[in-house]
Amino acid sequence: MSGARRTMAVAGAIWTVTLLLSRAIGVLRESVLGATLGMSSAADVYAAAFRVPDLFAYVVSGGALSILFIPMFTGHLQAGNPERAWRAFSVVANFLALLLAVVTPLAWWAMPMLAPRLAPGFAPEDAALLVTLSRIVLPAQVFHILGGLLSAVLLARDRHALPAVAPLVYTLCIILGGWLTGTAEGFAWGVLVGAAAGPFGVPLVGVLRSPDVRWTPVVSWRDPDLRTYLARSLPIMLGFSIVSVDDTAWTAFASRLGEGEVAMLNYAKTLMKVPMGVFGMAMGYAAYPTLARLVAEGRPAEARDTLAVATRRALLLAFASQVALTVAGPELAVVVLGTARIPVGRMDELGVCLGLFSLGLGGWTAQTLLARGFYARGRTWLPTWLGFGVLIAALPVYALLGSRFGTPGLAAASSVAILTYTLLLGWRSDVEFRRAIAGAGGDTPPATPSPSALGGFLLRAIPATAVGIAAGLATRTLLPPLDGTRLQALIRIATLGAVAGPTWLLAAWALRVPDLDAVVGMLRRRLPRRASRPA
Repeated sequence: MSGARRTMAVAGAIWTVTLLLSRAIGVLRESVLGATLGMSSAADVYAAAFRVPDLFAYVVSGGALSILFIPMFTGHLQAGNPERAWRAFSVVANFLALLLAVVTPLAWWAMPMLAPRLAPGFAPEDAALLVTLSRIVLPAQVFHILGGLLSAVLLARDRHALPAVAPLVYTLCIILGGWLTGTAEGFAWGVLVGAAAGPFGVPLVGVLRSPDVRWTPVVSWRDPDLRTYLARSLPIMLGFSIVSVDDTAWTAFASRLGEGEVAMLNYAKTLMKVPMGVFGMAMGYAAYPTLARLVAEGRPAEARDTLAVATRRALLLAFASQVALTVAGPELAVVVLGTARIPVGRMDELGVCLGLFSLGLGGWTAQTLLARGFYARGRTWLPTWLGFGVLIAALPVYALLGSRFGTPGLAAASSVAILTYTLLLGWRSDVEFRRAIAGAGGDTPPATPSPSALGGFLLRAIPATAVGIAAGLATRTLLPPLDGTRLQALIRIATLGAVAGPTWLLAAWALRVPDLDAVVGMLRRRLPRRASRPA
């Protein structure tokens, strides 16, 4: 194993474990939300309260601060100039701090005009609560933005532990806030406290403990690194992408469908994000510093192969997760959310929405990795404008499917949009890497598929996934109706998993899906080993 692959493997192990814990705690957070707010109007408002703050953070920082800054910081370190690296950190951090000090109060003041426009279907009293919660959540984005820069410094030096732990602290604070108060406001205050303690506070400790840290009070508008950051982030700031606006789009349409519809979609998509966070984000976080370093060293072919391996393996895990989420969606919802505040009759509809969101799970997972291939080379215009174009084309699809099929239609529209974007991004990724390799005087290695040349992989993996889902859904028809108890739901999950899981695995093996052996081996190595018995 090469040094780059070894570093990525260690980082991947760190991120997989911590993100698995983070998603487990995230499931606990959804359980507390479901037991506390259910599918009430307060749950709708709490879900919608993140829309304006999220867009605010996206506009101010480009939504990808750490991704944009890592190549810059890494480039200076690779050039043997740590002083310049820390100056770049200082000038960008101080610029962002000054910018946030000006625009955050303005956004807080404008919230009564902004928030209701993104959820136009809410009643007047819910719209007032939406403004209150949005104002509480808004300052949390300041900590996320500055914390992203701090994490970028640690990741650029392959120090993954503290950035990986930060989301755990964040989610625990949200749970604590909601559990102590039992109100939507309590959850919102938990978001604010958690952002300060986790995404900002945890990496701050790591940066301040760096032996060579140099955080100086300098702001120079002529600094080349600040100009580079602004030039690379500007297209992301100006071009709203389907990746960042998807939640806002379906929230706007779902707010018109009645009480609980926004909350239902939010619960369903959050459950879908569990495997996406564990596999896609883990591999993305692990691979990106290595990609940035390989690009800085002028080795595009190796960077391309590194990205290809991570993409295929993340997709394979995403397809396996899609099988589980689709065939056992209602049961998973019962186990996580409970039926104290959510009628059992709505669990089947929530399961349908979860299954439809899961159709796009491969897209959400792959785009996380493919976009990093562009960002590692400082290419931010192309993925942004692709995402903006897909968003414009998808808005009529949201409107049409939402009006005809309600929340399931909106979930399906979301999956169609992200899959379209990912296919376009993968195609352009292949073109860009081939040009980079040709410019470096090399040839594209024929033995290893590029990140977007996944035709053979998808032709095998998608049918295997369909077979696993079909087997699980056929088994569902033989089971008694869901009664809403967690014990019955767990038994049904075990039954469905015992059929759908092995069926998918056998189908993938029979179709010779690439990387199946490697992924199975990786999972087996990370499972706890049984202690050997004495002879």
